[in-house]
Amino acid sequence: MIGERHSTMDDTWPVVELRQYTLRPGAREVLIELFDREFVETQEAVGMRIIGQFRDEDNPDRFVWLRGFRDMTSRGEALTAFYLQGDAWKAHGGTASATMLDSTNALLLRPVAQAAGFGLPDRRPQAGATALPPSRFMATIWHLDAPVDDTFVRFFDERVRPVLTGTGAHPVARFETEPSENTFPRLPVREGENVFVWFAAFEDGDRRRAHLDRLARSAAWNEEVLPELSARLSRPTQRLNLAPTARSLLR
Repeated sequence: MIGERHSTMDDTWPVVELRQYTLRPGAREVLIELFDREFVETQEAVGMRIIGQFRDEDNPDRFVWLRGFRDMTSRGEALTAFYLQGDAWKAHGGTASATMLDSTNALLLRPVAQAAGFGLPDRRPQAGATALPPSRFMATIWHLDAPVDDTFVRFFDERVRPVLTGTGAHPVARFETEPSENTFPRLPVREGENVFVWFAAFEDGDRRRAHLDRLARSAAWNEEVLPELSARLSRPTQRLNLAPTARSLLR
C-alpha cells in the first residue's frame, strides 16, 4: 500500500488545473480564437497564470489547457473575480460555452516536489499572433490505487525516468492530486481520485512519435518497468498528445 505523503510545492504556481473540454464538432477553432484573444490577459489580471492552451492531436473535438494559482484561497478569489465579476466572461462566456459539450473534466494538481512544476518563460506571443510553434507536448495521466507517496516518486525518478529519457522523452513537470476542497464549486473538478501526471516536451511531432515507437519496443520498459507500474494503476493510462496554440506560454 502506498502511504501518505506531503509534498513541497512549487514556489510560483503551486496549484494547477488540467482542463480537458469536449467540444461540439467543428467548434474547436472558434474556441481557440476566442480564448487566445479574450481569455488570457483577462484571467491573468485577476491573479491566475495561463500556462498553456493546446489542440489534442488525437481528438479534433478536445481542447486542453492549464492554469496556475498561488494557493487554493487565491484560486477561489481569482475565479470569482473572473467568472462572476469580470467583463470578459460576461461578454464572451456565452459564446465560449456554446462550443462545449462537457467542461467538467478537470484535475486539480500540485507539483510532487520543489521545482517539479513547469519552468515558464517570461513572455508569450502578443495578442493577434497566429504562428504555431513546431513543438509538441505529451501529458501522461496515471490513476493510482492510493495517494502518491515518496516511494512512488522514487520509483518514477529511479526506474521510469531513465527509460523515458533513453527513448527520447524528457519529463519537464511532475504533478499529483491536490486534495484540498474545491474553492470555486461553480466549476467542478474531479474529486476522490489519486493521479500522477507528468509532462514531456518535444521539438516536433516526429520526435514525439519516435519516442513512443522506441518505448513500445523497449525491453526495459515492457519487461521491468511496466509490470511494476501496472500493479499500482487503478485504470488505464491516459496520454494526451498536445500541440500548443499560437499564444500558449508553454511552447
